[in-house]
Amino acid sequence: MAEKSWSLGRALRGMFVKPTIDETTWDDLETALIGADFGPDITERVVDELREKVERYRTTDPKDLQRMLRETLEEHFAKFDTTLKLSERPAVVLVVGVNGVGKTTTIGKFTKFLRGYQRSVVVGAADTFRAAAVEQLGTWAQRAGAAIVRPEQQGQDPASVAYQTVDYAKQNGIEIAIIDTAGRLHTKGGLMDELGKIKRVVEKQAPISEVLLVLDATTGQNGVMQAESFLQHAGVTGLVITKLDGSAKGGFVLAVQERTGIPVKLLGQGEGIDDLTGFTPHVFVQSLVGA
Repeated sequence: MAEKSWSLGRALRGMFVKPTIDETTWDDLETALIGADFGPDITERVVDELREKVERYRTTDPKDLQRMLRETLEEHFAKFDTTLKLSERPAVVLVVGVNGVGKTTTIGKFTKFLRGYQRSVVVGAADTFRAAAVEQLGTWAQRAGAAIVRPEQQGQDPASVAYQTVDYAKQNGIEIAIIDTAGRLHTKGGLMDELGKIKRVVEKQAPISEVLLVLDATTGQNGVMQAESFLQHAGVTGLVITKLDGSAKGGFVLAVQERTGIPVKLLGQGEGIDDLTGFTPHVFVQSLVGA
């Protein structure tokens, strides 16, 4: 992860080369954390924890503060289990999220990510209300080397496509089935009912291993508000943060975990098919704060 990608790293660089920790250091740190989209509550909590540690260890060295910041953020991230649960066979993953967050693209990248670990994958195009989504998913599946189950006609019942996808995985010994779902219907209630129906149909065939909610990092706190219906109704087990590149703010990852109580499991950091990674708190914090 290139350091230049992170606005927080740039903001902190000058702070840690100063000769001593003073009040401007704390002001600069607070500004940097807010600017990196940690949000005011987490920023205040982190700064208070760091002030207490600096006082306890009686240090005035900004390098010590840098190390303490890294450790403190890692402690916050460590509260969440970021492991993907994919041990069942087939492991069924539902991918949910509002339209426009990059859901279908994320499925393509996730498929490639899993193929890199030699896992066999089938994707199910259960967003049957958008013909473009079906075509896009087909292109990604082909690029990633995965099978795809498409609707037999436009507007086919999404739950039946999900059923056919899991059935295909079982019949063909495929390890992981990833199911794309609609991001918008005519009414919000209808969309949640549809997701509930998909879950019920799938669970008659196989347990659902993960329900991954895709969020766009560039929307910041608004992204969480948009997704609240999914969080309440879809049984979300993990978050995928997309568009986490030079224009995004790394603090959103911690803010969204703390606000939802749901771990971030995957990060999308670019447009390419390989630009999706698992989430490792230690590595992520190092890229944010610097060594």
